[in-house]
Amino acid sequence: MAAAKKQTARGRKQDRARVAGGQKYEVAYEAKKTRKSASAVKKAVKKVGNSRKKVERKLGRKGK
Repeated sequence: MAAAKKQTARGRKQDRARVAGGQKYEVAYEAKKTRKSASAVKKAVKKVGNSRKKVERKLGRKGK
């Protein structure tokens, strides 16, 4: 029997750096965080990509 792989936090950290424009809960979270509408978040994701920093910068909140 093969040993179980050790789980790392790498995937989790990479996931936090992105905004999934097709996931309602991610769009709603980002909309609440930046005080913008969900459609504004979706438009920002389409325009600048799914990088959380770029999306927040586009919506008027400076990325870390």
